[in-house]
Amino acid sequence: MIRIFTIVGARPQIIKAAAISRQVRTAFKDKIQETIVHTGQHYDENMSQVFFDEMEIPKPDFNLNIGSGTHGSQTAKMMEGIEKLLFEHKPGALVIYGDTNSTLAGAVAASKIHIPVVHIEAGLRSFNKSMPEEINRILADHVSTLLFTPTKTGYGNLLREGFLDTEKSGRTKFDKDHPGIFHCGDVMYDNTLFFSEAAEKKSEIMSLNNLVAGNFVLVTIHRDSNTDQPDRLTAILEALNEISVEQNIEMVLPLHPRTLKMLTGAEYSGIKIIPPASFFDMIVLEKNAKLIITDSGGVQKEAYFFKKPSIVLRPETEWKEIVENGCAIIADADKQKIKSAYHYYSGRNDLSFPAVFGNGKAAEFICDKMLETLS
Repeated sequence: MIRIFTIVGARPQIIKAAAISRQVRTAFKDKIQETIVHTGQHYDENMSQVFFDEMEIPKPDFNLNIGSGTHGSQTAKMMEGIEKLLFEHKPGALVIYGDTNSTLAGAVAASKIHIPVVHIEAGLRSFNKSMPEEINRILADHVSTLLFTPTKTGYGNLLREGFLDTEKSGRTKFDKDHPGIFHCGDVMYDNTLFFSEAAEKKSEIMSLNNLVAGNFVLVTIHRDSNTDQPDRLTAILEALNEISVEQNIEMVLPLHPRTLKMLTGAEYSGIKIIPPASFFDMIVLEKNAKLIITDSGGVQKEAYFFKKPSIVLRPETEWKEIVENGCAIIADADKQKIKSAYHYYSGRNDLSFPAVFGNGKAAEFICDKMLETLS
């Protein structure tokens, strides 16, 4: 039996954690004991608690209730709270997801007191260190003992940074000086397959908002590089509105609280603003959208899972495979590039979506490897 501490704090981490928690409760219930620690990084109920309820994730054993703040202040408070729990409970490993401040705080706190760190969604790189997420993911990777990457590109990134090729080495035991790296597929794909049917049955998002399948574009905007820079946000919204009016198609925007604050007083007739969507609602919106426009890494992947093209509202993406396959176009906040990308995809019906995110069994693989290498 191995005891793990799972750190979550933001919506994407909660969703990813559902895949591991589901395996722990079922196939590994006599082998792995999980304690969930919520940092409180997302403290709005629509951005946090609804996902625990909807996906039947066990209630967090601890909630640090950190809330918002500057990067330094928020991360420091998280580290202090996580370290205290680790000293008290002495788990066999600490599991972190992705690239948020919660991820970084967990990685630093655990590694400094010699508790193995397991990083799920390791190896991703935007090669843009102006993004806080890029700093977080690099630092987290380099203090982790086990690193699980969702794509072959992520595995290659780690090799280029000096990690030993675990697939060729034959090594079976690891520590933070001799980490193990594994290409396992994406736990988000696990969840998409598992919850897709349930989402269709339970979500009422289409009828509540009078949406017609294939006749709307799903848009998500949440990164501070877009929401906190008026020129960029205005360019994006103007592009969306002009596409909507010219093409007679509705732009549906589930609004992140940060973006809502920035949009006070703005009017864009072609953009339909709805409350933040739950995981089930997002699945249904993604499945029924004509295409997806987003600055979210997770939503780019989900678009691909449902064989929808996406337009990326950033200057780069960690998910290079979907761009290389022609299923995503990087438009940044450039009004003309956004419109051109839309027109390109609106006339295409010959896109292919190769299986680059695994077979839907990433969580099972990760649990097996934790038992093999850490117990």
